[in-house]
Amino acid sequence: MRMMSKTVEDDPGALLRPFPMPKGARRDTSELIAKVAGGAMARDLLFLAPTGAIDRRLRVSIADTRDGEIATIEAEVDAHIPSRAASAPYRIRLRDETGFLSVTYFRPNADMLKRMWPVGQTRLVSGKVEQFNGERQMLHPDYVVDPAKGEAPPEVEPVYPLTAGLAGRQVQRFMKEALKLLAAPAPEWLDAATLGAQNWEGFSASLMRLHHPQDPKDIAPDAHARTRLAYDELFVRQCTLHVRRMQRQARPGRGLHANGARARQILATLPYAPTNAQTRAVREITTDMARSSPMLRLLQGDVGSGKTLVAALAMAHAGEAGVQSALMAPTEILARQHGETIVPLLAAAGLNAIVLTGRDKGRERAGVLAGLADGAVHAVIGTHALFQEDVRFKDLGFIVIDEQHRFGVSDRMRLVSKGAEPHVLVMSATPIPRTLALAVHGDMDLSVLDEKPPGRSPIRTVAIPITRAEELGEAIADAAARGERAYWVCPLIDESEAVDLAAATDRYEVLRERFGDQVEIVHGRMGANDREAAMARFKSGAATILVATTVIEVGVNVPEATIMVIEHAERFGLAQLHQLRGRVGRGDKPGSCVLLWRPPLSEGAKERLDALRQSNDGFLIAEIDYKMRGSGDILGVRQSGMPPFRFVAPEHHAHLLHMADREARVAIELDPFLETPRGRAIRYALLLFGGDQGLSLSRSG
Repeated sequence: MRMMSKTVEDDPGALLRPFPMPKGARRDTSELIAKVAGGAMARDLLFLAPTGAIDRRLRVSIADTRDGEIATIEAEVDAHIPSRAASAPYRIRLRDETGFLSVTYFRPNADMLKRMWPVGQTRLVSGKVEQFNGERQMLHPDYVVDPAKGEAPPEVEPVYPLTAGLAGRQVQRFMKEALKLLAAPAPEWLDAATLGAQNWEGFSASLMRLHHPQDPKDIAPDAHARTRLAYDELFVRQCTLHVRRMQRQARPGRGLHANGARARQILATLPYAPTNAQTRAVREITTDMARSSPMLRLLQGDVGSGKTLVAALAMAHAGEAGVQSALMAPTEILARQHGETIVPLLAAAGLNAIVLTGRDKGRERAGVLAGLADGAVHAVIGTHALFQEDVRFKDLGFIVIDEQHRFGVSDRMRLVSKGAEPHVLVMSATPIPRTLALAVHGDMDLSVLDEKPPGRSPIRTVAIPITRAEELGEAIADAAARGERAYWVCPLIDESEAVDLAAATDRYEVLRERFGDQVEIVHGRMGANDREAAMARFKSGAATILVATTVIEVGVNVPEATIMVIEHAERFGLAQLHQLRGRVGRGDKPGSCVLLWRPPLSEGAKERLDALRQSNDGFLIAEIDYKMRGSGDILGVRQSGMPPFRFVAPEHHAHLLHMADREARVAIELDPFLETPRGRAIRYALLLFGGDQGLSLSRSG
């Protein structure tokens, strides 16, 4: 890594090259800094936001120092008190008119300390003051300077994340070199009206302020500089999504036209009418599929809202239009569950559908592959097996991706590449807060299933301490006598010494003592055949209790299951608890969910369990979950294929999202090819914040 002297104005690419090395710095230090910064470009270092700040502005007399606080003191060097043994500390006594303070060093270089601390001279020292044996001392001070030379420690010092072998002072040396690249302002990509309304400084000035705070408040998430930088990230993200959408709509595709005859054949076999929300979603999807540009639409619905039927009707539309469909699910259990529903529905419409997963081998697999290649198979439901190299389609025109957040962007791209600009529908049973939908799905059209099919009753949810777990045996036995079934979910497979949680295998043995072979177990370490056999016994009623890990969170549809017991519910996230609860009450009988918790219950866990008891609305629960969590990947960066946020803290900056989206949409509409001066500045922002990486993924859904 070499020194760089050009500024952003002279060389806009300066921040995208390796960060500069201070004179005399070691290469292994730069590697540690790159690890902490998440990259070795100057941009990565400058985007390393401080986690705190040390306020050294307080200059006090020795008598006014407080135990455990940082203080900056100007005092005279009174005496050196060398250590008598090599392992003993070396002390330097300071004095002012109010008292004495010892500066203490372990493993000292005595000659160096005598040069640093000449007796009779004044020094400005800054560090943490502590009481030791009734005396004030400062152990290994942060700064020792000579005020006679005009030297002074920084008044407010930013604190950066560190890793083993890396000191804060080393990060600061590298940061000082990188900040020289901001001597000239970057081109401005935000609208002048935005800057004026928010009273924000420019991008370069904001970065300088973040790394050279005048007050500890300057690095707070809601400070002006940090807020401007967070807005930049949101603006770039939304620009990327709008450009993606524009590029997709501009790509030549083909419209899939059908009169709905196949879909009507499916509907004629149903014992119920679809909900208004399902009808609306099918209309929106098939309208998109009829357009010449490739569809990218999200179907979002709460657990049990009927997404599978909507997918089947859309696949029937594709089959009637003469193209093949593929539905990809994240697990074999979910793929086979979809197959059990979709295969007979499509068969009723005269369409041949099959299931393909990783465990299909030999002749069976070869037959499926041949049917896909020659068009005899109209639709396939499967897992990651669908995008293996030997899977070829005659004409793949429609793709459904279920639980899309469980797939990487590259996975989706590999499946899309097997067709000629296929239409893509992604489905999610994990509602996100409506306020954040723009950030996660800004490049997609959105269909929402906000109704439940007829006959679904609200699930009764109770929370009880785990000490009452034995009482559940009677309730489960009564339910089994009525032909109903129960899930019992545990967070671990085997007992862990590190974490005191119930293990599924232990609970399985306990329940078998009472219910015998009516109990089955399913977990992720089981082989596919064993898992399927256990599920088959549970579905058929041969087993009435299924002990499981969260492998049954999605995809298991057993209408007779009416009881869900979640052991150590306080350890689960709110969204996951809601997903698990959605496995019961899927038939004509009401469901119950029992949340077993172990005391003492934290405030956060109590809030989660209370929220679940009070609401069955997945969208409302998503809002509550967001407010409680406040951070993490709730803005959907991982599934977007773009780099993680460096400045955005959702609990502080989510309110900026709509403003950033509005400005980004207008900017891209006015200058879709980013050719104007502002457009070129936006191009630079895309490079700087990594939004350009997202543009290459626009076909993936």
